[in-house]
Order: sequence, then structure tokens, then C-alpha cells
Amino acid sequence: MLHQDLIEAYGGDAGIRDESLLDSALVSPFQTFDEQSLFPSVHQKSVRVGFGLIMNHPFVDGNKRIGTHVMLMLLAMNGIELEYTQKELYEIIIDVAAGKTSYEDLLNWVLEHEV
Repeated sequence: MLHQDLIEAYGGDAGIRDESLLDSALVSPFQTFDEQSLFPSVHQKSVRVGFGLIMNHPFVDGNKRIGTHVMLMLLAMNGIELEYTQKELYEIIIDVAAGKTSYEDLLNWVLEHEV
């Protein structure tokens, strides 16, 4: 539904390209090892799902938009506010999509921009 809303608002092609990649992006923040969460904080979970949506390309179009939107929405829903320019946000997300920025780099960017 969020993806459809973004497509309607900003254009692009609707539809899921690969449902298993979508599922992977959505469940990855809840991974554990030896009964310990790999992503224990809200910051880590939010960034992990956003990163996964961007990198997995589960949708036909708008993967960067939905990944960014979901990440920012989850942070905001948990009372975490960020301060950034649109240019800063654009650059970090483009770098994620290009493989120049890792999950850890995106997490550090979020932490550095928290108000």
C-alpha cells in the first residue's frame, strides 16, 4: 500500500518484481544468532529494512523511494527525528543503491543526523 501510494504521488510503474526479495527485506531486521537479535535497536531495524528494500529491488520501480520512506517512517513512528537536507538524503540513498554505501554506513549516517 505504501509503495502504491508513492507510485501514484510521484510516478513510476507499480507492482512487485520479486515477492521473495520483498519478504527478505521485511524480515531481515528480525534475524537472530544464538538467540540474540542481530539488529537490536530501532535505529538498526529501521535502517536494515530500508537498506534491504533499496538493495533487493523487490518492486518493479521506486525501490529507493520506498526504502527511504519506510526507513524514515519507522524512525519517526518511534520518536526518532533526523535533521538533514534533501541533497544529503538523496546522496546517501543514491550511494546505497550504487553499492558505494553499506548498511553500517547508512546506520552511521542516521545516527549522525539524529536530533
